[in-house]
Amino acid sequence: MLDIPGWVPFHRLAVVFALLVAIGALALVDRPNRLTATLRRRFLFGVPWGTLVTIGGVLAVYLFLQDGWSSWYRPIVIPFRAWSYFYPLGMLSAPFSHSSAGHLVGNLIGTLTLAPVAEYALGHYPRRRGSTSFGSLRTDPYVRAFLLFPAGVFGVGLLTSVFALGPVIGFSGVVFAFGGFALVTRPITTILALFSGRVVRLFYDAMLSPEVTATARPVFSTPWWAQIALQGHAIGLLFGVMLGIWVLRRRDGPQPTAMRSFAAVLLFAVQESMWAVYWFRGSETFVLFRAVGLALVIMLAILVALTVASSNRPIRANAPTGSVGSAHRWQVGIAVLLLATSALTGPAIPANMFTAASDDLPGERVDVRDYEITYVEDVPNGLTAAFDIELFGESTTTNTSGVVVKSEQRGIWTTAVSKNRLAFDGRSVVRLGGVGWRDEAVAARDGYVVMGTGTSAYRVFLATENETVLAHKTGPVQAEPVVAGRNISVVPTDAGYDLRVSSDRGTVRGPMPTANVSTTLDDIRFVRHEQFVFAEHRGTRVRVAREETYK
Repeated sequence: MLDIPGWVPFHRLAVVFALLVAIGALALVDRPNRLTATLRRRFLFGVPWGTLVTIGGVLAVYLFLQDGWSSWYRPIVIPFRAWSYFYPLGMLSAPFSHSSAGHLVGNLIGTLTLAPVAEYALGHYPRRRGSTSFGSLRTDPYVRAFLLFPAGVFGVGLLTSVFALGPVIGFSGVVFAFGGFALVTRPITTILALFSGRVVRLFYDAMLSPEVTATARPVFSTPWWAQIALQGHAIGLLFGVMLGIWVLRRRDGPQPTAMRSFAAVLLFAVQESMWAVYWFRGSETFVLFRAVGLALVIMLAILVALTVASSNRPIRANAPTGSVGSAHRWQVGIAVLLLATSALTGPAIPANMFTAASDDLPGERVDVRDYEITYVEDVPNGLTAAFDIELFGESTTTNTSGVVVKSEQRGIWTTAVSKNRLAFDGRSVVRLGGVGWRDEAVAARDGYVVMGTGTSAYRVFLATENETVLAHKTGPVQAEPVVAGRNISVVPTDAGYDLRVSSDRGTVRGPMPTANVSTTLDDIRFVRHEQFVFAEHRGTRVRVAREETYK
C-alpha cells in the first residue's frame, strides 16, 4: 500500500476546486449555450460519441487482452507487436495495444484532444444538400457516431500496422492520422487542441502525483528520440492529411489559407518531434539527423499547404481531357503526397514478409510454451539481418547482445533485455503470454569487475517457474596488477567464481574468498572486505576485483 501523507488528498482537491471555479467563472461571463448549440449541430446530443467509443475500445485492449487489469504497469507486450504478415494476431492487435501505462495514457490524451476535431469535421449529420438524417444507414447519426467513425479508426489502425516498419506497437499512428485530418480541415483549432492536450496531461499527472520528490541517481536510458516510431507517425499523418483533403474537396466549401495550413502543419510536426530522423548503429548506438529532419518537416508543411489551397483549375488551360495537363492543380499535390507515402510504406512490405528462422538459438535456454529464451553476445540480430542494405555509410544489419526471445510459431525474434541493461539492473523480468494467458522468465547476472581492465567476469542465469539454467559465462579475466611476479585472474565457474594465479612455475586455482574465509594460492593470500577482493603478499596489499553492484 502506498504511504501517502494526509495532506496529499488536499492537493488533489485544490486542483479540482480550481478547475471548477474556472469553469463556473467562464460560464458566468461567456455564453456556454452558444458552444452547446454549435456542438449539437454536428454531434449527436452534442457529444463526440465516436471518440469515446474509440477510447473505450483501446482501453479495453490494454485491460483485458494485455492483462493490464491485473497488472496496470506491467502489461504483456511481446505477443501483441506487429512482427510480420505471418502473425495475424500481432498485426491486428499492435495498433491498439501499448507497451506501458504511460504509453497508453499519452495516446488516450492525444485521442481525447485531436479525435473530436476530426469527428467534428466529419459530423454525425449529413451536410450535402438534399440529404436528410435517417434517410439511409450512411446518413443515420447513430450509425455515423457509433459505427462508421469507430470502423474508420479501426481501418486506419490496420493500415498503420500493415505498413509499419518493424515490430511496432501503439495507437500513436492513428492519433497522428487524427492530427493530419484535423490539420487539413481545421488547422487553428487543431493547434489549440494539441496544446490543450498538454494541459490535460498536466492535470492527470497532478492528480496521480500531487507532489514529486526527486534525487540525483544514475539511470540507464536511451535517447528519447530513439524511442519514437517515426515511420508509423509519418504514415499516420499522411493518411489523415489525404483523407482530410478528400473530404474538403467533396464538400466544395471554403478552404483554409496556405499560410494557416503551413503554420499549423509546421507547428504540429515540430511539437510532435517529427523532425527526429534517426538510425541505429549496433544494439544501443543511435545517430540523429536533426538538420535533415527539419528540412523534411518544412517541405511537408509547404506541400500540404499548397495542396489544400490549390484550386480546381487544370494545370494547363485547354489541355485535352484525360491528359496530364487536364488534372486539377490540387491533384498534383495529392500525387506527391501519395509518392511520399509509398516511399515510407514500401520498405515495410518486404520487411514484414520476414519471419523468425527455424535455426536454434545458441547457448542454454529456457522455454515458456512456444517461447524460447536465451542469452547471446554479438550475434546477428534476427530481425535486421534479413536485409543487408547500406546507404550513406549506415547499414541495416546489426549485431545484438542480451536476452533474446524467439517464437517460431509467432515469427518473433527480439532482444528483450540488452546486455548493458542487464549489467545495469542485475535482474530483469521478461513478460510473455498470449490471448488469455501470461507467464514470465527472469534474467539475472552476477560478476566481478576486474581491476585495471574496465571489464567484468560474469555469469547470466535464466529462470522460469520450472527451471533455472546458467545461460552464459565469460572466460577468465586477468587483472592488471601483478603481485610478486604472478598474474591473477577471475574465473567464472558453474558453481561460482575461482581465482587463478599464474607464473613461470605454473598455475594454481582456488575458490573466491568469502567474508569469513580467505584463500591462499602460491603464497598469495586473498581476502574479502565488503565487495572488494584483495591480494596480500609480504606486507603488500593490492585490490584485484570488486563484486558487481546493480541499480
